[in-house]
Amino acid sequence: MSEAGPDAPDEEPGEPRGTLRPTSARALTACIVVGLALGWAIHPVMTSVAGRPPLVSWVQALVLVMVAAIMGFLAWHTWQTVQVRGERLEPHQAVNRLVLARACALAGAAVTAGYVGYAVSWLGDESQYADRWILRSLVAAAGAAGVTLASLALERACRTDGGLPRP
Repeated sequence: MSEAGPDAPDEEPGEPRGTLRPTSARALTACIVVGLALGWAIHPVMTSVAGRPPLVSWVQALVLVMVAAIMGFLAWHTWQTVQVRGERLEPHQAVNRLVLARACALAGAAVTAGYVGYAVSWLGDESQYADRWILRSLVAAAGAAGVTLASLALERACRTDGGLPRP
């Protein structure tokens, strides 16, 4: 019972408001550290286990660039819808886009670092393929970095004022 007395109307709690914080720098940093370590280690480990290091194809790099372009378009479209035109997304659309953005940002950071680590593992290698794998790894890393940046932009585009009326 409230302190206002027995005659005061019961206050009904408002609709619960949840908050979702943006992807943290700590989570991105953890993904980068893990990705660098795994990317650097995969070259010597696979060479000793399978007799040859993993190959990096142009298809891998171009797929990451394509995913970055798709995420960038989705971020731009969401920004136009929510921030510019002031429209609201359906709740399930907003949640789907936020989950997609966070997952792609974290995965993109890990994949970027993994390809950079793999490229670093080839530095100083006398193999005739070293330059090829370094170049392809760096292009793939750039595509994955694009995925991360576009995903963070999508996450930002989904931000709203929490239902507060506009001035």
